Amino acid sequence: MTVELVKHSAADTDVLFAARVSTAGEQSIEEAGKDPERSRGLINYLLRDRHGSPFEHNSMTFLISAPIFVFREFHRHRVGWSYNEESGRYRQLGPVFYVPGEDRRLVQQGRPGKYEFVPGTQDQHALVTKTLEDTYRQAYAAYQEMLAAGVAREVARAALPVGLYSSMYATCNARSLMHFLGLRTKDERAAVPSFPQREIEMVAELMEAEWARLMPLTHAAFNANGRIAP
Repeated sequence: MTVELVKHSAADTDVLFAARVSTAGEQSIEEAGKDPERSRGLINYLLRDRHGSPFEHNSMTFLISAPIFVFREFHRHRVGWSYNEESGRYRQLGPVFYVPGEDRRLVQQGRPGKYEFVPGTQDQHALVTKTLEDTYRQAYAAYQEMLAAGVAREVARAALPVGLYSSMYATCNARSLMHFLGLRTKDERAAVPSFPQREIEMVAELMEAEWARLMPLTHAAFNANGRIAP
């Protein structure tokens, strides 16, 4: 999984001038960079009391590479997000597939809504690796055979499994990203527990690191207030 921040217009000051326009009018932009401690307090107040709209006046565009099954979960997030994904109709897809590493917990224990994942045995890891690699090779060979026979890409791609890597641009604002992080990361600071699939969590962690660098006050307030989007 890879995440690259390709474009952004995002800073804590974007939150501040948007919030202060209600009392300072057009002078709110001039006030945005003044008094860091007051600014920290305002951002914390906005998050704590869930005044959400000031966190929408910014933009971040990420280039993400991940397996298709990750994107199928990702695209459940629609409000405040825009997506454009690599197309299997218009280009030949490369043979890049996902195989879990040895640190991936393989065994699910417990009932739905109250379960945990525990490490698999060496035999289980070997089985997963061999089965996926054999499946990927067979599927991609079938895909290439159909293309060579003149079958359209949009038809031949049906042979490819969801472990195939894809790439997409994803654009969001801080509010929509916080909602995503609240659901797709597991963090002890979270007021509401979440149980994300590990692969989408890996993507979320990389995105959060980029966002924290751009908007450190907002990120700190997010964590201090239970990682709940306003």
